[in-house]
Amino acid sequence: MIRAIVYDAVGTLIHVQPSVAAIYAEVGRRHGSSLAVEEVRRRFPAAFARQEQLDRDAGWRTDELREMNRWRQIVAEVLEDVADVDACFAELFTAFGQAPAWSCELDSVGLIETMHLRGIRQALASNFDRRLRQVIAPLPIAPYLDPVVISSEVGWRKPARQFFEHVVGSLALLPSEILFVGDDLGNDYEPARASGMQAVLFDPHGKSSNIQRVERLIDVADFV
Repeated sequence: MIRAIVYDAVGTLIHVQPSVAAIYAEVGRRHGSSLAVEEVRRRFPAAFARQEQLDRDAGWRTDELREMNRWRQIVAEVLEDVADVDACFAELFTAFGQAPAWSCELDSVGLIETMHLRGIRQALASNFDRRLRQVIAPLPIAPYLDPVVISSEVGWRKPARQFFEHVVGSLALLPSEILFVGDDLGNDYEPARASGMQAVLFDPHGKSSNIQRVERLIDVADFV
């Protein structure tokens, strides 16, 4: 029997608005960049992947300083033509730490309110940093999410086993009593199952098969 649902944050419950590339390009222009949104969008995945590899090589250890350095290096690589990288990074880091840069996923409020009425505990577990708390605080989903488990505070990033052990310990439940919902096969679904939790992949574009998945977040209710 499921007694708690743990949600990933970015890409599952919340999304950047209008987009990461649009915000990077806009802020970059204020600091001398000439890169268009499409060029920023093209550059971002490679810069992000390089930082992921560094964390993989470090055994997925993290902290607040590492998370800040990660984003500083991504900004420097993506917006390489800005006049002052540090100033540009500081503006972007602040922007993404504020609620106006984010919106709730369609169905997230309805799902979370429904689960609350059914007496299901709900929590958040994310590879964000401490900015996540101020991001979600004004959102309608915030009152229902407790605890909020953040990798930079735990010291381990998903998919580290220790991160998922911390999630289970924070709920004081058996792993089999917890349903983990996330949008990333390697960071959410697979390590959650490896830790003994049940899992559902939020897969709005139908990219995965032969696993428990939903294309609409509200359909998570069918697994509880």
